[in-house]
Amino acid sequence: MKNALVLGATGGSGQAIVIELLARGVNVVAFGRSEQKLRAVLEKYDVHGQLSYKTGDVFHPHSIAEAAKDVDVIFQCANVNYQEMKDKLLPLGESVMTAANELGKKIVIVDGIYVYGHQVAKGDENHPKHPHTKKGKIRVEFEKLIFSDRWENAKPLIVRLPDYYGPSSQNAYLQPTLEGMADNKVSIFIGNLKTPREYIYLPDAAQMIINIAEHDDAYRENWNIPGAGLISGKEIIKIAREVTENHKMVIPLNQLAMSLIGRFDSFMREVVEIMYLTKEGFVLSGEKYEQRIGPIQATPFREGLEETLHFLMSNRNKKS
Repeated sequence: MKNALVLGATGGSGQAIVIELLARGVNVVAFGRSEQKLRAVLEKYDVHGQLSYKTGDVFHPHSIAEAAKDVDVIFQCANVNYQEMKDKLLPLGESVMTAANELGKKIVIVDGIYVYGHQVAKGDENHPKHPHTKKGKIRVEFEKLIFSDRWENAKPLIVRLPDYYGPSSQNAYLQPTLEGMADNKVSIFIGNLKTPREYIYLPDAAQMIINIAEHDDAYRENWNIPGAGLISGKEIIKIAREVTENHKMVIPLNQLAMSLIGRFDSFMREVVEIMYLTKEGFVLSGEKYEQRIGPIQATPFREGLEETLHFLMSNRNKKS
């Protein structure tokens, strides 16, 4: 891979993939709607002149195709808000696949685990897809669209991640907790503090996503990427307090609390539907990755949380 296009390059997973591609000497085109945000990414990461950007709309396939004409792989990291998923996810899939098909490109789709529903077996790529939520059912339709026989020329693959955290993370379950603690404020934690859950450190995810993308025989398949094990909210907060020296209250929000907040906040209202993951979790298996690609990258939680919190505290100091 010499040249790559990253759709949604200013988002959490998009930035992590941009950073890792540049570290491997790949020429990267960052794609997004906001020129201001793209310029910020360019200024932050373009050390050796390998990074450029194109402004455009991921819902316009011709805009994507124009940016992708000279690349080897497209990384689809753009996403839609929870509250817009019903109306916008399938049009997004249609657009990116139309562009990839027109050019005959490889395309890597970064996705999550809502497609599975409750965990009833080992969390590998063969786990039944029986989602009980609206978001999960839409994700099933999204997968069918990506792997449709309509796309004779495109070469897609889907990578599924658990919830993530990291310096570039933006809209994730842990974000309000870590940002609040880094800002020395009272914080919230989505879900209960006792249930061990899986999280992946975004730099680890980016490494493994790109490792998969570099294998020609990995396309037209699903891939699950696990995190570094399980950790409870209580353990996360303990580490965060040691790093930040913030001992202010962290308020866990259960489904009832989220429902009440959701009356005034559309994002929180949509999160209520997937609160089951905070109660029971879902653990992905990396067996397929280990057998066909290599060892799982698994930064220990303490190390990853320290890196993330130091980054957030550094940003706070720059703003103050």
